[in-house]
Amino acid sequence: MERLINIDNGGTLTDIVVASGTDFTFTKTLTTPVDLSQCLFDAMTKVSTQLYGQTNLADLLHSTRHIRYSSTQGTNALVQRKGPLIGLITDDPTLPDSLATSKETAGLFNDLIGARIGIIAADGTPEELSRQFVADINRLTTAGAERLVVAASSAQREQLFKRTMLKNFPRHLLGSVPILFSREFASDTSRDRQVWSGILNSFLHPTVERFLYSAEHRLRAYKVKNPLLIYRNDGASSRVAKSVALKTYSSGPRGGLEGTRALAEAYGLDNVLMIDVGGTTTDVGGVANKAIAVDRRGSIQGVDISYEMSDVRSTGVGGSSIIAVHDGEITVGPESVGAAPGPACFGFGGTQATITDVNLLLGILDPATYLNGEMALDAERSRAVITKTVADPLGISLDEALIRMEHSYSGHLAQAFADLVSPTGETTVAAFGGGGPMSACSAARLAGVHHVLVPRLAAVFSAYGISFSDIAQSYETNVTGFSAEELTATRQSMQADAGRDMFQEGHDLSECELEWSTIIEDGEEILALKAIFRLPHPTIDTGLPSAASPAVATGTRQVRSSATRVDSVSVYELDGQVPGATAAGPAIVEGPFFTARVPLGWTLTVSAAGDLQLADTL
Repeated sequence: MERLINIDNGGTLTDIVVASGTDFTFTKTLTTPVDLSQCLFDAMTKVSTQLYGQTNLADLLHSTRHIRYSSTQGTNALVQRKGPLIGLITDDPTLPDSLATSKETAGLFNDLIGARIGIIAADGTPEELSRQFVADINRLTTAGAERLVVAASSAQREQLFKRTMLKNFPRHLLGSVPILFSREFASDTSRDRQVWSGILNSFLHPTVERFLYSAEHRLRAYKVKNPLLIYRNDGASSRVAKSVALKTYSSGPRGGLEGTRALAEAYGLDNVLMIDVGGTTTDVGGVANKAIAVDRRGSIQGVDISYEMSDVRSTGVGGSSIIAVHDGEITVGPESVGAAPGPACFGFGGTQATITDVNLLLGILDPATYLNGEMALDAERSRAVITKTVADPLGISLDEALIRMEHSYSGHLAQAFADLVSPTGETTVAAFGGGGPMSACSAARLAGVHHVLVPRLAAVFSAYGISFSDIAQSYETNVTGFSAEELTATRQSMQADAGRDMFQEGHDLSECELEWSTIIEDGEEILALKAIFRLPHPTIDTGLPSAASPAVATGTRQVRSSATRVDSVSVYELDGQVPGATAAGPAIVEGPFFTARVPLGWTLTVSAAGDLQLADTL
């Protein structure tokens, strides 16, 4: 039996889904920020216990075809500016200014490069240019540059500098500084996009590389034959050695979008909005007419890059976002308590309030069943923190503070996607992540959305979405003005590159699908090739329940609905319901590793696939 392991590493929790045919086993574990390879192995060890009845990581790994991994490591490194000092060498004196034309780009350029710039003369003999190049390398590395980006005015000039670098700074020397040549790194009709792509990749590379090769080293101790695959922000996967760091940025949300597209296809939905509520952020993206919204040239923190990215935006509203009082008003995020110390109720020393603390005190969360009972929650810590940081500063009761905090949080969540709601057609919100099902209905109502879909695998849905990825490599060549003979030679060269790369992925090109296309961009003609090796994909049961039946409650829960009212609310266990089971809110639905709140006026129905379909009847 061959398994496929999919892992999505988030800022607070790390999710794992193990697929074998139509069977899925999944769990969650706390992220270990100091050493991300640790939570990778924690997750696999934990899920092996579910599969074998006891810890048996070796057997799990030896029965696994591939491990596909998505990480926020690169994203967090850029947000926190935790990376190497970059130096830029160019023979175009106008380039630094053209890279920093807005407040966002100027700030990023200053943070990553600052004054570490080398300007080489535009004219001169090859010997003179080479001497200047060597002098600038020495000057910038002395100034602290740990990696260099070379952005010359032509490919020929960059080749001259590359030969000079290899001659004077051969890679076998200790302490040789890594140098990226921008024209080799990315094919693009925009010079600024191309150079920015090189700068960002150089910044992200060492952070991502250290973790990934550490993980591969640990896997080799188990004599794992198949390589670790990296899930990319274009929806495909590849070996660590065949990936670039820039394509790992925001890869997790792409997994969520791929899963959302599968939901749209299974349920026949034309307009679906993904809201993936994690610990630190909520990622929002759209699927229209079964297609994921993508940007051919993506954008990172206001900077356009040369690679495709899904059109996903992140808002600082998550389960660990800090809810506080500033100038007499309740604020939500963007600061987060993260995995350490986490929400106050986790008992790890947290002193800031979060929506997790609020939902615990409202009665939505059961402290005994949170994360399937694997983490006990401390309501007294939540009560003390909210009283100190919110209720007392506002001069209101704790119960009033809870209601206001919940309303403020729902409002912030609604703002994250309200402008994407279709004004003419029906919109469905697909709510997942650890915090999505808890607040989706209240936020959807504020945004004018009447349908919410909570997948059974909501708590690990981005990891599940990685299940839809294949192994792939992409190539582009600008062929503007090429003759028929030049075009034929280019196709042969690109196909040869694909054959080499897919062989290094472990597959002969004859086993792969080749997708050729021609793209017109900025008046230029670009020949594109994508080589794909298909992996098994899951399917969602699209059958209709034979008949509707009342959902079976497992108990009740006292849930506060206002500062002066507490309701006795029915609790339903999702996995204990038959397809077609239905009930009316107010209700609580306990799913695997998640809790969904169904407010008054909403109805719930369990689909044939075991997903939760929610409809607003008001």
